[in-house]
Amino acid sequence: MKLSWDKAFYLFAWGCSLVLVAAVSIILGFLVVKGYHTLAPALIFGDTPFWEALLLRRQVFDGLFPAMVGTLCLIVLAIVIAIPLGLFTGIFLAEYASPKVKWLFSLVFDILAGIPSIVVGLFGFSITLFLHHSFFDRLYPCLLISALSLAFLVLPYMIRTTQMALENLPMDVRMTAPSLGATKFQNIFYVLLPASLSIIVSGIILSIGRCAEDTAVIMLTGAVATAGIPRSVFSSFEALPFYIYYISSQYADHSELMKGYGACLVLIFICMNLFVFAHFLKQRLSQKLLYRS
Repeated sequence: MKLSWDKAFYLFAWGCSLVLVAAVSIILGFLVVKGYHTLAPALIFGDTPFWEALLLRRQVFDGLFPAMVGTLCLIVLAIVIAIPLGLFTGIFLAEYASPKVKWLFSLVFDILAGIPSIVVGLFGFSITLFLHHSFFDRLYPCLLISALSLAFLVLPYMIRTTQMALENLPMDVRMTAPSLGATKFQNIFYVLLPASLSIIVSGIILSIGRCAEDTAVIMLTGAVATAGIPRSVFSSFEALPFYIYYISSQYADHSELMKGYGACLVLIFICMNLFVFAHFLKQRLSQKLLYRS
């Protein structure tokens, strides 16, 4: 009976994995079939010459280039803001907080993780209006507000990932450096963080994906349809998620809808490259830390 139950569980787990792989394959295959024929330089740069657009000499009006640049700027800025806040908060909860403080903060961050993104976007928009009317009359929804809102949205993932990665380290790893006379600060930054680096970077990768796909937040805090390349963090911007939403809800003909499918493929390609870069960075950091040790 034990063997039959083991086999049944194995088959059920294998079947669930196949269902998930099949679902992902169907979605990707559908997007490729619908959008592959739109993948051409004209989809990215429109009627603007390649070098003129790449060197920012001429604005691209009928292509995805501004939305691609805006998406990359948004992701990088949001992650740069979120990483130090999430990392050090996770360190505090894992290594310094008392049980009561840890319970309270963990509850707050779990609730924050469950807040819908549209609520975060509305909050960012409301804060922008308050600052505009009370302190900075030239402040409007912009790239910086969107990045701050997205950073606020992904902070719970980074915090909980860092906290769990540190708390789940084996006791022999945690106690080796203190037994040799290292301080708590030295133990954290020279032993515990390098040992948990792989899991922490995995949390950052998930946060990158969340920043790249979210539409509700940026729709309320700075993304517009024809902003062009953002000149500063206080400028409006274009983004691929908002473009996909806009073109799929207000397309004029079939060709415009096909551009939306092409934009989906471009967004997936950008996310894949960001994930590959994050994995490459993780491997390099792991090798460097291994070499130092």
